[in-house]
Amino acid sequence: MKIKEIIPILEEMAPLGYAEDFDNVGLLIGDAETEITAVLVCHDAIESIVEEAIEKKCNLIICFHPILFSGLKKITGKNYVERAVLKAIRNDISIYAVHTALDNHQNGVNKIFSDTLGLMSPKILIPKQSYIYKLCTYVPANAAASLKDALFRAGAGAIGNYDMCSFTSEGTGSFRGNDASNPVYGTKGTITYAEETKIELIFEKHLQSKILKALFQNHPYEEVAYEISKLENVHQSIGMGMIGELPEAMHEKEFLLMVKEKTGTGGIRHSAFLNKPIKKVAVLGGSGSFAIKNALQQGADAFITADLKYHQFYEAENQLLLADIGHFESERYIKNYIVDYLTKKITTFAIILCERNTNPVNYL
Repeated sequence: MKIKEIIPILEEMAPLGYAEDFDNVGLLIGDAETEITAVLVCHDAIESIVEEAIEKKCNLIICFHPILFSGLKKITGKNYVERAVLKAIRNDISIYAVHTALDNHQNGVNKIFSDTLGLMSPKILIPKQSYIYKLCTYVPANAAASLKDALFRAGAGAIGNYDMCSFTSEGTGSFRGNDASNPVYGTKGTITYAEETKIELIFEKHLQSKILKALFQNHPYEEVAYEISKLENVHQSIGMGMIGELPEAMHEKEFLLMVKEKTGTGGIRHSAFLNKPIKKVAVLGGSGSFAIKNALQQGADAFITADLKYHQFYEAENQLLLADIGHFESERYIKNYIVDYLTKKITTFAIILCERNTNPVNYL
């Protein structure tokens, strides 16, 4: 299997279109035509992980955090990023990152976090906006079913737990082709009236080119009439963070001790105890201070995240228990999830979980 053949599998797990605009995801280093010998899955593709890949004869590293995040003007080995990149290139090792593409997935980082804490029925905390589009097209009635099927196969019409969703209406279309036209129906130079079906389907933004390709390949008309519009609806199945409920309410200290045990963190920084039970819990793996207001608005009793600054603890406003468990700890089970996912999909080469600990933070 070549790298270009594993990429669609990775995109099923973490569509690159889900990633935030600031992020750098996908194939960062390497040639997509390279044959894969084995895959090493890690959290951070630093130099020690590249060395582990060399030892285990893996020529593809799949990491969570992108080793290339900001632009590099020089690659001279002067810092940890440059050293990792140089070592990977010298040893023909490719690197692929998923990061916020998996953060925003409904089964990704924050679902794993929610499951770790035992939260029931978790929902997206901050649903993604401006991500749902609608396609509207007109097709002869006798071709409507086959065109819809092609659009469904391309990913249109999927809403949460449902797919093959559409709306159709019937009407009469009219057109007249000029001398250069080659109409499927009617005669050029003469106005033609045709019984047509109007098809409307929604789709996720990142699928637009794939859906338009399916439309043009399967529509019978020489000139395809269609329109695409961006909807204001939020996408309830994609976004940052999650919020759910514990099976039973817990005392604040008891709750934090449970979080500490489940996540394996060396310590928790938290806001003042409010002497109220913890039942509704919001989580956001990684740096989640921007979501404090969302946790408050949705009535969370506690918000578990990482990388909180001093003044951000005040934003709890004596209404919310804020807890910073550490960046790595809030995302620590992601690499296990990736290994499990790929192992079920691929049997032609080894999918290996890295052994080295890449957490740069230590606790006394």
